[in-house]
Amino acid sequence: MKRALTLALAFCALQSVNAQDLHFSQSAQTPLLINPGAAGVFDGWERVNINHRNQWLGAGTQFMTTSIAADANFWKSSFNDRAHAGLGVLFYNDIGGDSRFGSQMGALTLSGILPMGASGHILSAGIQGGFGQRKADLSNVSFMNQWNGSAFDPTILSGEQNTVTSFAYMDASAGIYYVYDGGQNSFARNDDFKFQFGVAAYHINKPELKYSNGISSDRLHRKFVANASIVADIPATVFAIDASVVQFAQGGHYETLLGMMLRYRFENSTKITGNSHDAFIGLGCYARIKDGIIPSVMVDWRGFQFGISYDVTLSALRNAYSGGSLEFSLAFINRNDALFKTRKRRM
Repeated sequence: MKRALTLALAFCALQSVNAQDLHFSQSAQTPLLINPGAAGVFDGWERVNINHRNQWLGAGTQFMTTSIAADANFWKSSFNDRAHAGLGVLFYNDIGGDSRFGSQMGALTLSGILPMGASGHILSAGIQGGFGQRKADLSNVSFMNQWNGSAFDPTILSGEQNTVTSFAYMDASAGIYYVYDGGQNSFARNDDFKFQFGVAAYHINKPELKYSNGISSDRLHRKFVANASIVADIPATVFAIDASVVQFAQGGHYETLLGMMLRYRFENSTKITGNSHDAFIGLGCYARIKDGIIPSVMVDWRGFQFGISYDVTLSALRNAYSGGSLEFSLAFINRNDALFKTRKRRM
């Protein structure tokens, strides 16, 4: 029965992959997967993000997703008061199940960033283009017609071909991203406020997915993403609220991810010079509506951000597997106070 469960989960994953992309619970740590307009929009000069997710931890089969992204801004002033550009690269590998069904992607992102004077408002628009690849190996998968009455018998011919045709495709995406950083307008230590909002469309060209040598094929559905977040200091305390919501819509499937984190600031930034940034540890919980809850921990110190979260499944999937998903993220932002800073000022 364990083999049958493995096959069922792998089959469900294969069937749904046409409609839904991979996802991470720590969406704030995957900016290029949320909005191409976010490339280069951060407090610093260069940024690197690494994410890893182990889906269905401890199950008989593994579903692993790894993403590596880097972006930088160019021609940005130290006061962030003039138009500049953002450039980012993204690679991910999503593979799992006994079929080793895999999806790989490499993409380049370009954005135009327009700060609106000293008001703290920033507007950015970005485009993303890349190549994707998909493949699988069915030689280690059992099919229902191989059930001999008491067990799966691999010597019984299934009538299925052993491999899924490996194929590549071009992909195109775009997004608009808005940031209001109220902390730029106040020298009060406990009066920071930041709001972010974005809308994006992925797979605009609806790339063709061709899994066999025959004429049958499918299209990767367009994915629409809307995100919003607020970070606000609690006055006269060392605490801040970090709340966010992300809405995905793709091919008739919808996913809503929302939650809040309470930050404890253990190191203060310098409000005037900007030579030092807040250091904090955050504890919170997020929810994937109609699916599960996600306890999370985040640490931000000297340019490094480390996050860990665990998805607790509450949906009907729990009937097949009662475990959850473990996710890690690590980011480094080159800022004036970063541990491995490469510059102090850019004019």
